[in-house]
Amino acid sequence: MKIAVRDIGIPPRPTILSQIEQEAAKDEPDFLHLARLLSQDVGLSAGIIKVANSPFFSFRKKIPTVQEALLVLGLKLVVNTIAGLALRQTFQHVPNMERFWDASAATAETSAMLVREIGGDLGLRPADAHTFALFRDCGIPMLMIPFPEYREILASANQEASRPFTAVEDEAIGLNHALVGAELAEDWLLQRDTCLAIRHHHDRAVLDGEHDVSLRARRLIAIAQLAEYLIQQRTAQSQTSEWQKLGSACLACLDLREDDLPALAEACLPATAT
Repeated sequence: MKIAVRDIGIPPRPTILSQIEQEAAKDEPDFLHLARLLSQDVGLSAGIIKVANSPFFSFRKKIPTVQEALLVLGLKLVVNTIAGLALRQTFQHVPNMERFWDASAATAETSAMLVREIGGDLGLRPADAHTFALFRDCGIPMLMIPFPEYREILASANQEASRPFTAVEDEAIGLNHALVGAELAEDWLLQRDTCLAIRHHHDRAVLDGEHDVSLRARRLIAIAQLAEYLIQQRTAQSQTSEWQKLGSACLACLDLREDDLPALAEACLPATAT
């Protein structure tokens, strides 16, 4: 049975994102007003402060308030961060997803650190890699509610050694989380390359450059996949078969070699994986 993405419902874009973007677009944004907006939501304000104090930014002093977090992070990064925090709030009714959100956050932070460590030749900003990794699998919680069997489908897809992850989903329910997640990202007005990367993040042919997808989008996919792999290797948790299928293409896309990975893991993982 073919089911359209719109049939399962896409959560609307949070109003707070539009409010912040409107203020940020002004010649002289009012940071006090922005801080008041964010402070109305305890979860968002706490999340912004947590991000500002994360090892990725390594500020010399602790950031104690929302207003200071806004000043040190910058409005572009704040909008991206709030989008990721709002995503988790949107699906807080989906049960037993704590490990999923924690894994997404760890992958996002490691992705950003990898971009910083590898350097500017990638044409990526750490903040964009962070945002992509947060939203990469956002289709998964969207499919949990309408499909009670979806957890079992995920388990099968994670262990599939040859077929694409999304092919397992398509065969079982006629939809996959990459397609659904890309639709949400487009509705939430994420950057085009980010939306494309979400749509194709399990597609080996895209990573190999066989389709008309930008190098920037391909590198977003590759960075997040590498981050996930390094975390899995360090923690031995949430193992999947994706690096076996996509790893060589990810390394080629990033101009890396297998023997580069231990040093990258040492530089980028200590704060996010134990």
